[in-house]
Amino acid sequence: MRRVVFNQKGGVGKSSIVCNLAAISAASGFRTLVVDLDAQANATQYLTGLTGADVPLGIADFFKLTLDPGPADKKPRANIHHTPFQNLHLIAASAELRDLQPKLEVRYKVQKLGKLLKRLAGDYDRIYLDTPPGLNFYSLSALIAADRCLIPFDCDSFSRQTLYAVLREIEEIQEDHNEKLILEGIIVNQLQSGTSLPLKLLEELRSEGLPLLPTYLMSSVKMRESHSACLPLIHLDPNHKLTRQFQALFDLLEC
Repeated sequence: MRRVVFNQKGGVGKSSIVCNLAAISAASGFRTLVVDLDAQANATQYLTGLTGADVPLGIADFFKLTLDPGPADKKPRANIHHTPFQNLHLIAASAELRDLQPKLEVRYKVQKLGKLLKRLAGDYDRIYLDTPPGLNFYSLSALIAADRCLIPFDCDSFSRQTLYAVLREIEEIQEDHNEKLILEGIIVNQLQSGTSLPLKLLEELRSEGLPLLPTYLMSSVKMRESHSACLPLIHLDPNHKLTRQFQALFDLLEC
């Protein structure tokens, strides 16, 4: 299983969702890999506590190897790193991804990530892909490489318009690049409890037939604490309400 979390809009919780679902997957006994494709490297920092020059070699180095014309039988490999959490591995991101992007686009290397993940399929039960905001080379590579897709949604009118655009883009990618890609659903994230406007918005989206998942993720300071401690919620506070919501979401997706 290769699952991508994608939205054009920043700040909707892509990295948090990827890392927390992956951490629950690993804690459940699945051999789990996170691939960080965002130059901001939020998932990398969350799972390792490392930033800047301390970040290990990762996905940027893999993509550089795809630009190297070396021997035809030599397939580029990626550096995979252990995280502090059992069964959870990482291919790290770095700021170097920004400079690499135009070179990769010119050479049309958008299929390379999918080939890498197919080679790793025997080593991992679950692969989670974190993407940058916007449909660029890296997010397109992830959507082509994945077999499942989740869309985070943070319940405001601006996000609603972006959501429609994201759904159209995924449909186009399914038609043109990856007919096996399954849209698993829309994750309602950072939901403010006790406010009626988000619930009214969700009712309207549901009436339009959009695939909202029934498990919502609340807004909580515990998530910021989790980021600061570089500990996914299952390890920071397994009994917290938000942790239980992530567990319920994981269980729903595994059904």
